[in-house]
Amino acid sequence: MKTETCLGIAGLMGATAVAAGAFGAHGLEGKIPDDLMEIFQTAAHYHLIHSVVLLALSALIQQNQESAILSISAYFFSFGILVFAGSLYILALSGTRWWGAVTPIGGVLLILGWTTLSYYCFRAGKSFASRPNQS
Repeated sequence: MKTETCLGIAGLMGATAVAAGAFGAHGLEGKIPDDLMEIFQTAAHYHLIHSVVLLALSALIQQNQESAILSISAYFFSFGILVFAGSLYILALSGTRWWGAVTPIGGVLLILGWTTLSYYCFRAGKSFASRPNQS
């Protein structure tokens, strides 16, 4: 993923997360049952957190010549946000409970985003440690 693409996705995800949070706090309060409101808030929370992760990841991608592993991580996070938060938003707004069965797919994508990021960091640490000392 190109740095600009990752930054653009992070910006779009961040903006929609803030809008969703505001909509939940000001537009939904008292209009949906408490259990669905809690689900909506969970979606907005994960949406915003992982938008910030994408923002940080875009800096790593730029510093590391658009690394394939970091790009894969960015794709996992992007699709993870869409599927995880998206399915929870739909569930909360529609009350259609079967959307809850889709949510774990998004969770797995987010976990894969974190694990590919960790893999890159551990691998980068080993390659850095094996470099000759430049004094």
